[in-house]
Amino acid sequence: MCRSIKTLFNFEPPATEEEIREASLQFVRKLSGFRTPSRANEAVFINAVDEFAVAAEKLLSSLVTKAPARNREVEVAKARANAAKRYGSVLFLDKALSKKGQASN
Repeated sequence: MCRSIKTLFNFEPPATEEEIREASLQFVRKLSGFRTPSRANEAVFINAVDEFAVAAEKLLSSLVTKAPARNREVEVAKARANAAKRYGSVLFLDKALSKKGQASN
């Protein structure tokens, strides 16, 4: 699975429309192999993102569970702890800083 796509089900507060759209965009990017589509494919690409977002919203609103809702901050802390174990805290910090620098360029 694409690492940029995060679990959206069973969180309190529930996933926002923006989070669902971002996950849909990542999914379409993964399927198409395009980060940004060409002009010729732009309309189809955007339409696919819209359709996946609608399907994702429908899926999330239809799913049921008896498990208690997860807390986003707790899940983020767990993910960071796992990454620190896996990559070492210095490497994890370096990786995060390099990604931050790439995003601003």
